[in-house]
Amino acid sequence: MPDWLPEAAAAVLAAVLAITLHEAAHGYAALALGDDTAKRMGRISLNPLRHVDPVGTLLLPGLMVAGQLLALGRVEALFGWARPVPVDILRLRNPRWGMVLVAAAGPAVNAALAVAAALFAHAVLAGQGLMGPDLVEFLMRFVALSILANLVLGLFNLLPLPPLDGGRIMVGILPRAPALALARVEPYGLLIVILVLFIAPLAVPGWDPMGVFVREVVAPAFNLVLLLTGHGGGR
Repeated sequence: MPDWLPEAAAAVLAAVLAITLHEAAHGYAALALGDDTAKRMGRISLNPLRHVDPVGTLLLPGLMVAGQLLALGRVEALFGWARPVPVDILRLRNPRWGMVLVAAAGPAVNAALAVAAALFAHAVLAGQGLMGPDLVEFLMRFVALSILANLVLGLFNLLPLPPLDGGRIMVGILPRAPALALARVEPYGLLIVILVLFIAPLAVPGWDPMGVFVREVVAPAFNLVLLLTGHGGGR
């Protein structure tokens, strides 16, 4: 077996679970709040194939994993997205606050998954005498990459830019005029993200917003998850 295969497998599994459950959470929240659009379109599902975006779920994460394996021999960052779950805001029982809750459901599930992964590490460590060292190493890398993937996805989505979840939350809680102004950004939001994160770094030396985000936001959150789940405070 190639040395890089377990690392790649752990990274892909962690990313797919984080992305899939994030999108499924939006659908389940919308259904609970009165909108069955996602259910009728078959998007309330834990089947990753229902949520795959060719670029955000396959191409970009695949390139990131391959690039890091070639350069570092391990995966240090994961990023991606899935096809958005359709939500009809007018079907929600309370459209304004319902949309806030639907948007918040994705990052909330990612936070819960990060904590669950850290707790799972205790079970792996407790049962390591019953497993071979290779399996223990794989499971612990899966735990670390699951925490990382869920924190990156959840925290990034809280940025206040539509169509990210944080942008939709802000549209729901801001007064009408600024909310409408922010909502008008949504058609261009994903393009802005791609330009800032992936195009600008190619043109501007030293411009690494994703690196700053991982170091200054995700890393402290990672340490907090470890601390809260009894692993101490460091990676």
